[in-house]
Amino acid sequence: MGAGKSTLGREVAQRLGRRFIDIDQVIEQKDGPIPALFEQLGEEGFREIEEAEVGESLFQKEPLVISLGGGAVTVPAIRDALARDAFTVLIDIELGLAWERVRGTARPLAQDEASFRRLYAERQPIYREAADAVARDADGVVLAAGGVHHELGALDRLGELVPGDGPVALVADATVMGIYGTRAQEALGRRLVSTHDVPAGEEAKSIGILQRLWSELRLDRSGTIVALGGGCTTDVAGFAAATYLRGVPWVAVPSTLVGQVDAAIGGKSAINIPEGKNLVGAFHWPRLVVIDELLLETLPERERRQGEAELVKTELLAGWELDVRGAAAYKTAVCLRDPQERGVRAYLNLGHTFGHALEAAADFDLPHGEAVALGLLAALRLSGRDTGEVERRLDPKPVAVDPDRAWEALLRDKKRSGDAINLVLLGEDGPYVEARPPAEVRRELERLIA
Repeated sequence: MGAGKSTLGREVAQRLGRRFIDIDQVIEQKDGPIPALFEQLGEEGFREIEEAEVGESLFQKEPLVISLGGGAVTVPAIRDALARDAFTVLIDIELGLAWERVRGTARPLAQDEASFRRLYAERQPIYREAADAVARDADGVVLAAGGVHHELGALDRLGELVPGDGPVALVADATVMGIYGTRAQEALGRRLVSTHDVPAGEEAKSIGILQRLWSELRLDRSGTIVALGGGCTTDVAGFAAATYLRGVPWVAVPSTLVGQVDAAIGGKSAINIPEGKNLVGAFHWPRLVVIDELLLETLPERERRQGEAELVKTELLAGWELDVRGAAAYKTAVCLRDPQERGVRAYLNLGHTFGHALEAAADFDLPHGEAVALGLLAALRLSGRDTGEVERRLDPKPVAVDPDRAWEALLRDKKRSGDAINLVLLGEDGPYVEARPPAEVRRELERLIA
């Protein structure tokens, strides 16, 4: 009681594009005020009504966000239903704050502070057992629902955090392995059966590296691949996980800002081919994404700027300023709404159509963030929006690549509508997709080329 479940539930539902159900509100609409029901039927009789309403809500085929009353999970049948049919998040709140919120109300079980405190203590073990995750705000709920764990120092708890108890293969590039490999291996302990180095950067995202991983891996289907590193490492390791033994679990541990706010979240993984970036890949959601911002302390300044481009992109989409956790939550919510990128998830490609084309034309020697920064310029110009924030924070400079090759790569990067090219643009009310004539798109592309 007093944790703010209804308020957070509405916000989470809006962010996930789902319908919201408040079980207490449904009961009151059907059966009358809850205090009166307690008086007429007693707590046991009220719990029977509550159990029926929870069961009916969980039976719905559509994805929902459901707020339960504070006593609902004390009913064994409701706990069983949640374990079977729901992802359950405990909203953690300090006892004193909860009491301040409910004191003086008509809530039947909040009429006396001493009794309220006893009830809180009695229910905590039941809450913890019933919950799949614990959160304190809407970002926390969204991150938990998307399998994203944000915690300073989480690298040293990998052994506890990686789901399951099967063998683990650790994949990282040599630089990251040299900095964090020992700590990761110690944390994984006896579960670790192999380590695998991949090249740094886009070189990792190749058929050759993927084939080497397939050959080296010795996991069975109970095993898990742990990818420690930047977006390129999580891309190739995630694709290896999607395809090895027709799919094994994997965990992403992004060590770059790009990875923590974007690349490691949402289950999209891919490799490059000469004709374009990320043209061969899969959707294979990681069992867990572990975001430890302490890993960013060793990040070179140029690498940090790559992530800043993705952060700026996310802020443009959201319409407000974000930190790492907020940006990760924003992307997680979009991906939960649209796991297979058939709708709103495409908005996350703002600026990327142009950026990917420039990367391919540069033989992937152009850092991703610098390419995205240029792509954002083009997308904002085509949207009729001011580019000042992008120029101030990212300072993008035109690159020397072959315009014809960049154009060919752009044509392969996105679907077309007849002769027109679909682009993610930004309006006053947020992002949208619009088909633009090839001549207009090519003109903006060539403005990005030195």
